Amino acid sequence: MDEDTDTRKINSSFLRDHNYATEADIISTVEFNHTGELLATGDKGGRVVVFQREQESKNQPHRRGEYNVYSTFQSHEPEFDYLKSLEIEEKINKIRWLPQQNAAYFLLSTNDKTVKLWKINERDKRPEGYNLKDDDGRIRDPTTITALRVPVLRPMDLMVEAVPRRVFSNAHTYHINSISVNSDYETYMSTDDLRINLWNLEITNRSFNIVDIKPANMEELTEVITAAEFHPNHCNTFVYSSSKGSIRLCDMRASALCDTHSKFFEEPEDPSNRSFFSEIISSISDVKFSHSGRYLMTRDYLTVKVWDLNMESKPLETYLVHDYLRSKLCSLYENDCIFDKFECVWNGSDSVIMTGSYNNFFRMFDRNTKRDVTLEASRENSKPRAVLKPRKVCVGGKRRKDEISVDSLDFSKKILHTAWHPSENIIAVAATNNLYIFQDKVN
Repeated sequence: MDEDTDTRKINSSFLRDHNYATEADIISTVEFNHTGELLATGDKGGRVVVFQREQESKNQPHRRGEYNVYSTFQSHEPEFDYLKSLEIEEKINKIRWLPQQNAAYFLLSTNDKTVKLWKINERDKRPEGYNLKDDDGRIRDPTTITALRVPVLRPMDLMVEAVPRRVFSNAHTYHINSISVNSDYETYMSTDDLRINLWNLEITNRSFNIVDIKPANMEELTEVITAAEFHPNHCNTFVYSSSKGSIRLCDMRASALCDTHSKFFEEPEDPSNRSFFSEIISSISDVKFSHSGRYLMTRDYLTVKVWDLNMESKPLETYLVHDYLRSKLCSLYENDCIFDKFECVWNGSDSVIMTGSYNNFFRMFDRNTKRDVTLEASRENSKPRAVLKPRKVCVGGKRRKDEISVDSLDFSKKILHTAWHPSENIIAVAATNNLYIFQDKVN
């Protein structure tokens, strides 16, 4: 993490051709599975692309770690809600993997209204020699069947197929913003602006409403739920964040409807920093438990905060992501960027946190050394196996040659979605319609 010797290098990057990139190609979520062997991305066109990590071979040891396309499938289609006369986008809002139990892989993907459970598995054999069908699949005339055949399995080219196993729908009035799989691996929750529903992975026709903050009179609505996540180890505990900058920890053992929280985390606002934009920039866009379950990380517009679950009064650590934008809030409000929802992730050991910014920059903060670094994910400086150079933003005054002025930042290039390999220093960064995969330099 030392800026002078930062050796984070590109391992591989999945680039779609800029000339043909459409709105549908914009990546909307990135997620590693529990082993890190697979990486899934979802996009605004409703597609899910799964990448698989190459196994190490003796003749090409450096190829270990490259991610190649494993499976691509259309997860969601555009729909129309006839009751409300609303179009439902096919955009994938979130993907969550289930732990692998057998040879197949399972993942949950959601758009604004519907969650789907997908099974991804490999087939390299096909059955032949049916009694009632011929080899083309046509039904045979029963009068021509004179002998009993034993079907056999014949080898075929490896095929990866994705099939929807469950469809969980019709449970949300508002847009789903997050899903989270419980540590019991039997249930998961889906969250929209005002409600959180608990589902059993086997049951699609009913869910239990565990949080409902909808007021009797919608004109009294003052806050919405922005994200929610289950505790990594305790299946009864979950947390949800709000647009007012608060986090509520709930215990499902206390009551069936978790409208009363067991812990409430909120940092009192500094009156000297109060402005017209205070409420907007304090809205939490992402909340994540650490792998240990001891800490919470939250991302608001300008900062990342780390909270200790045992201390509700104030965050343990606060990291400024792009404080130089504080003077630009007015123009960011006018171009709607102030409403961007940045995500944040922990590394496997909870010692480093990462989150995105503008101009295709992403930030890393080392919690032990308190060092931080700004890196850029872009085609220009991302040749395979190139070393990434730390970037610096200068605010007013004289600009050094390797610095970039705050006035020349490109706000259309933003890194909202990132993911960190569960055990290694490999990260995936989505920059609009391109996916970059970086790893620590292997000597």
